[in-house]
Amino acid sequence: MTIPVNARVRAAPNFLASLDAARRFMEDQDPLSAASRFQKLQRELAQARRMLAFLPASGRAARFLDAQEPRSQFQAASARQLAQALGMPELRELVVGRYVLLYAHSASEVVLLALRHERQLQFALPRPK
Repeated sequence: MTIPVNARVRAAPNFLASLDAARRFMEDQDPLSAASRFQKLQRELAQARRMLAFLPASGRAARFLDAQEPRSQFQAASARQLAQALGMPELRELVVGRYVLLYAHSASEVVLLALRHERQLQFALPRPK
């Protein structure tokens, strides 16, 4: 039996930007329900954070990393470069309600990288340098 790690979980600036983009989309889509929907997303993300602290590898392997389409390959390169810059060897995805959370992790640390709605095709990631 493996003992839980209690990994450190932190958010990259890109994650915070994608969270803000989700909030703005909700406000544009339906201003009356935006606040409650965003609060629900925040609760779901807090629960996901607790789970990732307990078991960093709990998400699925990031599916887009093996894509053959050029645009997806570009995104995969961006994600790998971001994870490498953070010193995190693994990229994973976690489904959080109607959103997909991209994160990098090691045995003792998790970095939240990006968030996208399930209907969005790609994560918004910084361009590789």
